[in-house]
Amino acid sequence: MSAADLQERKPIVTTIVRPTPVAEPRPSPRRAEKIPRRRRRRRRELTWLRWLSPLVLIVIWQVAAATGVLPERTLPAPQLIAESALDLVTSGELVDALAVSSLRVLQGFALGAVAGLVLGILVGTSRYADAIVDPPLQMLRALPHLGLIPLFILWFGIGEAPKVLLIALGVVFPIYLNTASGLRQVDPKLLDMATVFGLSPRQRLTEVILPSIAPQVLVGVRQSLAIAWLTLIVAEQLNATTGLGYLIMNARDFFRIDVIIVGLVVYALLGIATDVLVRAAEARALRHYR
Repeated sequence: MSAADLQERKPIVTTIVRPTPVAEPRPSPRRAEKIPRRRRRRRRELTWLRWLSPLVLIVIWQVAAATGVLPERTLPAPQLIAESALDLVTSGELVDALAVSSLRVLQGFALGAVAGLVLGILVGTSRYADAIVDPPLQMLRALPHLGLIPLFILWFGIGEAPKVLLIALGVVFPIYLNTASGLRQVDPKLLDMATVFGLSPRQRLTEVILPSIAPQVLVGVRQSLAIAWLTLIVAEQLNATTGLGYLIMNARDFFRIDVIIVGLVVYALLGIATDVLVRAAEARALRHYR
């Protein structure tokens, strides 16, 4: 091939044809509006089902008791239980018992929460404290605290002290564990940034440490309140002369199953109410840091 042929020959140009992207079909505005409506409708249906299922169970319970399928000596009808609750409220007996039991839970929770926070801060900020304090606490946590009732009676008698201290012992460990775990999980980079920006110890506490550990500590508070009410049920059976536990034990002696169920329902409602209050306080406290 001569040089003239090479000059006349044109280079081959390869054209790459890219496929035209296909636009995804977008839902029409009317269809887009229907999707949130369906979700809202589904939420309403689920809410109605949550309220309807307990009502259906109560109706079945009432019908079974009225027809004699469920004997009264085994489980009274809901109507009789409601009448007993109304009688206890009007006589003031339930209100007085509720006040005494709430005071015991408040005292035990306050004592256990303070001890749990102090121990959690100590163990979470010091490796030496973790090595010295944590092992005996874990050994004590492994023991069922309700199994210590005989020792508490021998040590503190049969008055108010063993009841309050037993509640406090159940409250300590959830708050202690969550506080110590929260302090260990604080991001070191945030602490370094606080040092670089020259934050004071108070600012480091309020702006870095508290927002980091608050969610876990509040989870521990919720767990502790649930344990406090469960412990109270057993603690108030230790020669109590007042409170919901005394009301239930007295009803047992007279075979008043309706009063026993009223007391148990009040225990459950108190536990739910305190959990709702703590969740509301948690949302309000963390709103500042979001």
